Amino acid sequence: MSKITEGGLSRRQFLTGSALTAGAVASLGLAGCAPKAPTEAPATGESDLAATGADGTTVRAHAAQLNPQSDPKPVSNTTCPSLFTEWKMGSLTLPNRVVKSAAGYIGVTSQGITGDLHMQHYGKLAAGGASVVYCDDFAELYDHFRAIPDVGKFTDWTDEDLTAFANNIKENGAKAGYQLATMGLVFSGFEPDPTAIFQSSDCMDMTAEEISNLIADTIKAATTLKRCGFDCVEVNAAGENVGQTFMSRNRNKREDDYGPQTFESRTRFVCEIVRGIKAECGEDFPVQVLINGVEENDKAIGDNAFFTTVEENKEMCKLIEAAGADSLHIRIGPCGQHVAEFAGDLYFCGTGIEGTTGYGTQFDFTRHWQGMLKADQSGLGIMVPVAAEIKKAVSIPVGAVTYMDPARDPEFFESLIASGELDFILLNRPLSVDYDYLHKLEEGRIDEIRPCTRCMHCHWDAADDGNLTFSCRTNAAHPFRFVTGQLTGSYDPEPAATAKNVVVVGAGPAGLEAARVAAERGHSVTLYEKKSSVGGLLEFANNVKGPHENLSVLRSYFERQMEVLGVNVMLNTEATADIIAEASPDIVIAATGGVRDTLGLSDTAGTKVVGIDDFMMADIAEEVVIVGSNVQAIDAAMYLLAQGKHVQVVTPNAASAIGAGHSFWVKTFTQPNMKALGVRFWPEATVTAVNDGSVTVKTATGIEQEIACGTVVEALDCLPNDNFSTGLSCEVVTVGDAARPFNIGEAICSGNAAARAI
Repeated sequence: MSKITEGGLSRRQFLTGSALTAGAVASLGLAGCAPKAPTEAPATGESDLAATGADGTTVRAHAAQLNPQSDPKPVSNTTCPSLFTEWKMGSLTLPNRVVKSAAGYIGVTSQGITGDLHMQHYGKLAAGGASVVYCDDFAELYDHFRAIPDVGKFTDWTDEDLTAFANNIKENGAKAGYQLATMGLVFSGFEPDPTAIFQSSDCMDMTAEEISNLIADTIKAATTLKRCGFDCVEVNAAGENVGQTFMSRNRNKREDDYGPQTFESRTRFVCEIVRGIKAECGEDFPVQVLINGVEENDKAIGDNAFFTTVEENKEMCKLIEAAGADSLHIRIGPCGQHVAEFAGDLYFCGTGIEGTTGYGTQFDFTRHWQGMLKADQSGLGIMVPVAAEIKKAVSIPVGAVTYMDPARDPEFFESLIASGELDFILLNRPLSVDYDYLHKLEEGRIDEIRPCTRCMHCHWDAADDGNLTFSCRTNAAHPFRFVTGQLTGSYDPEPAATAKNVVVVGAGPAGLEAARVAAERGHSVTLYEKKSSVGGLLEFANNVKGPHENLSVLRSYFERQMEVLGVNVMLNTEATADIIAEASPDIVIAATGGVRDTLGLSDTAGTKVVGIDDFMMADIAEEVVIVGSNVQAIDAAMYLLAQGKHVQVVTPNAASAIGAGHSFWVKTFTQPNMKALGVRFWPEATVTAVNDGSVTVKTATGIEQEIACGTVVEALDCLPNDNFSTGLSCEVVTVGDAARPFNIGEAICSGNAAARAI
């Protein structure tokens, strides 16, 4: 166990003493320098966010009042015994109620089905304990159809490839499932839009012959998969897959036997596939069907007359069951944002604007989606009520997906199975963030589970150099990091050949990860932190973000890892050259954070200037100008917007760099809503003067614009802080913001890489 000296906050003190009410705060990100935490939380009562009507009743006055959130449950080392009981899916008897849902990693599958990274990843997922591990549709299995060019997910195959892949999963303890999906296939009536971010061919593009061919191809694909050792298949009839487009009147306008006229015609395509698989593979070969449990229009809120209701789905699920399906997988069904079809919790990513759609509008979860989504815990278990309702209509097992994370509310997830609301749950991101998630959950070691922070850097993200990345923020040992060469070795760092004495300076995310990995490899590690607790940016970020990104949990995870791995943590200790020399390290990892840049602006009588470090403790005027556009600047804008402030953002950076450090999808969802609520962005501009009640801004056009402003918040990008090695005789490696300020994911990755290299 580690030795932690000089006091510091306990995990319980951190969780209960520093968190703000979720409905009253908006997010402040983790890039750049660490701001100070407020000595006490700002007022969060309804007086901050609501107005009073003439009759004395409270009326909604701001977006932050629309979808109130409950406080998160503190981390509790309990267990969920019902999740680890047997259940049956057709002929299969499964040891627990947790299923790994299908998801793939482009760049990994491009190396081939049996590529080392692909096999390692799925082997570790299977060893993690899920009863079934479904893989995404990565093999080019359809004889008559090819994917949209450059989608990059379909791979040529042999029987030997598929057999080796299925055996890899089974040898590691799980059943091998394959999701048969049709997203990305091209039909004769499809006309690609070169300007679209995402596009998909659907049932309206298909001839009768193409329908017949696709049904036959899907059935043949299932027979191939069975021959190669897969235990079951899932027919994806949700999202952008063809089955969904037949089932939804919103997309199906056909006038033939596959049209929307009856429930039978709407489900005919899916049911013919299910019946065909059963006929060719045998009644004992399990077939699961994935559907949209309820649909809603997030592109044009309220325009939903033809969107599928839960009641309609209950009728169609009866037909799917009668066709021979062995289980149902229930997913959220939005219209315009493909990513929300599997990551519906993105609707909650703008704390203070929960329900944001990415189109500058906001759901009212008491009204939209038939009011049936579980929308009080930032998207946790969002589809449970819908799946539970559909379960009432069928006799086959029903499971739900979309951010199912039992570690965040064990009591709730335990009750789902114990009460019979659901038969199983499906997880993806949490299991990839921590391969040992289920073992730790079963053993009651929840505080040792590395949390998914729901940042969505893992999906089609843009790195700071503009390249595409799929990195995990908290688990640096993510497949894509190895593809790009950011990390070397295997997912688990190799034991050190020679144990060394390692000193880490700075207990922010980069330093904590460096200390964790170095200790895991067998080195003797001492971690110096000049403050009274570990976490660096995480404590402050949790204060202003609220619970959505699980940042308090991440901080607690790191603190627990220091204990488990025996890291000697020295708090309230500034690592001077003399202190380090006394420790006689073989290597020093410097994680001292970046240095905040400044314009050197000064107060006037009518306009105050505060730094991002201090703005939460300042008296902020109604009219605010934030100088800077990194993740902290944008999240500060959301924080102030949620309090009803009028916010404008002035940045020397280009418009494309606004929100740098946020994932592509967080920017996609939050910034349109911010603009709709009145935030004006001024890219390639600078504040040239602070006046009495206003500032002067020189815009990209060269003109000077006067903007009303009572408070300026300076939030310029951080600069590297790489001078720590001065006066030290040992090897020094600089990591995190001290080396290259950007965001927490890059900081953790650099700390991990440095520790692997020792």
